[in-house]
Amino acid sequence: MAKAETSDVTSDDPSGHGWTSRIHGATTVVSLQGDWLVGETYVDRGVSRLLHEYGSLDRVGFDTERLGHWDTTLLVFLSQLRRASAHYNIDFDETGLPSTARRLLDLLPLRELSAAPAIRSISIAQDVGVQVIGIWAEIVAVTTLVGEATLATASALRGHTRMRRIDLLTCMQEAGLEALPIVSIVNVLVGAILAFVGSIELRRFGADVYIANLVAIAVLREMAALMTAIVMSGRTGGAYAAQIATMQGSEEIDALRSFGIPLLDYLILPRVLALISMMPILYLYGSAIGIVGGFAVAVAMLKISPSIFMAQAAGAVTLAELLFGLAKSVAFGALIAIAGCRVGLRAGRSAADVGRAATTAVVVGIVGVIALDAVFAVCANTLDF
Repeated sequence: MAKAETSDVTSDDPSGHGWTSRIHGATTVVSLQGDWLVGETYVDRGVSRLLHEYGSLDRVGFDTERLGHWDTTLLVFLSQLRRASAHYNIDFDETGLPSTARRLLDLLPLRELSAAPAIRSISIAQDVGVQVIGIWAEIVAVTTLVGEATLATASALRGHTRMRRIDLLTCMQEAGLEALPIVSIVNVLVGAILAFVGSIELRRFGADVYIANLVAIAVLREMAALMTAIVMSGRTGGAYAAQIATMQGSEEIDALRSFGIPLLDYLILPRVLALISMMPILYLYGSAIGIVGGFAVAVAMLKISPSIFMAQAAGAVTLAELLFGLAKSVAFGALIAIAGCRVGLRAGRSAADVGRAATTAVVVGIVGVIALDAVFAVCANTLDF
């Protein structure tokens, strides 16, 4: 039988701060009194014992007339009481609590958060399997992207594409005109270095005049395409990855997908076409400026006649070598653009992921360019070119 109005359980705080409870039939009223502040109020957990001993209770109410200042200490107490009430199927009546306390209490979970699941130990075989599956999935994704980009490029050349021209022109300006200063500096220094290094060995044989041949062939066949591609990997490939990763984090890519806008036409194709079209131009410019750098060193420091240098360089260069360099520049441009876009698309959504995507795109681009250049060199050697 439920007791009439009696004081059943009280807090053990000797200062009088804390709480008391009174039973009214099947209802208990918890009176809160004094200040409930961190370090000042002793929070007794005897309420749970109260709810356990009086299993016939239907409701828990509150009286806050004598409640003073409070902070999270009170919220912790109320949260514990609410969980105990839910455990014993007792109604938790919040109407007597301050409105701010009710709003804050609503933000707390009704039940205690479950402990994190124990981390299962993974065997070496499982770890290797996961890595292999991840690598295979990435190969499939990259292959699919390359195939789709190739088909989209062919359609764009025929005039059948949904790509915006303004996007293509903007990407061409960023990858072409704005890249001229750094391409100029790198290639002119490479040409000058080739002239210096070549003169050391050629002078031993009295063949200084062949410095022009060395510079022209090395720049056109190898160095201009390779150095320009490395510069564009660090400058443009990283920028592509950072731009797309930023869009990923700001949910712009999700918005494009929700509106049915194809990412290939809107994001990837303009960047791929821009680099494919600009890299041959940058290669030709880099070749010319590299030969100029070797020319300046040969004339000013090695005392070679300008006319002899130009005659030797023109005689050493063939159209086949120029076309070979152009083919490499196109392949390098496609690789850099696809690598930057792919890394950006698979990036996470945090600010740190943007930096990681840019770094990864630069590394992948540079390593990929050097590896692809080695493939070109092997093919040229096999064909006796």
